[in-house]
Amino acid sequence: MSDEDITLTAGDAEVTVQPGNGGRVGGLRVDGLQLLRQGERFGCFPMVPWCGRIRDGRFLDGATVRQMPLNAAPHAIHGTARDGAWKVARVTADEAVLTYDLVEPWPHPGRITQIVRLTGESLTLTMGVETHGSSFPAQIGWHPWFNRTLGGPDVQVAFEPAWQEERGEDHLPTGNRVEPKPGPWDDCFGMPGGVDVTLTWPGQVAVRVTSPEKWVVVYDEQEAAVCVEPQTGPPNGLNTLPRLVTLLEPLEATTTWSWTRL
Repeated sequence: MSDEDITLTAGDAEVTVQPGNGGRVGGLRVDGLQLLRQGERFGCFPMVPWCGRIRDGRFLDGATVRQMPLNAAPHAIHGTARDGAWKVARVTADEAVLTYDLVEPWPHPGRITQIVRLTGESLTLTMGVETHGSSFPAQIGWHPWFNRTLGGPDVQVAFEPAWQEERGEDHLPTGNRVEPKPGPWDDCFGMPGGVDVTLTWPGQVAVRVTSPEKWVVVYDEQEAAVCVEPQTGPPNGLNTLPRLVTLLEPLEATTTWSWTRL
């Protein structure tokens, strides 16, 4: 199937899926309000096979040190799948299934499957990474750019993390956990009971971002947008908290955004 944009609809919600642009969700309209920042680099892109930065672009793969391109020098950031064209496996009125086969510079063959499922009250994104051969470490996450304003007051972000990963001068976690600090943030937080963050645009709409995963990066240092990124591990996690993809056990994750009109 082609890599043209796909439009999903359910009730008064509409989602644009862009297989040709890194498998990202290009837009989400609720009651005519566009919640995601528009533009080729924005929307909501999948972070896979890693999330955030890898220190110096290097990670340990068994006994082998692997080097990824330094696309956020001196680090590598946000995986490789957002840079490729995804294939469309199936589309219905309210669901799209996309796949992406891992290629160089990633050193292992494997396949990523992403399911985008829309209802009138929620959007659920599900992703899985499977290997075609040897085991390898990986991460899954999503990087949505929510518009800071929808034409009214700025969005308010509310969540209650158990801890904040201390951030070093290189923007990577030091390994120390500290009490959560007030924003602005470009920081990773731990939520052992699962990610649960609410974004409220006063008088317009509230969106609750949830995931069974225990890690979320919140980035609100940009004037135009706020990012709430559920993921399977912290930045540099291929080195500090690797999750192995094996023939018997793929790595899977999901996040749901549910909204309420105000």
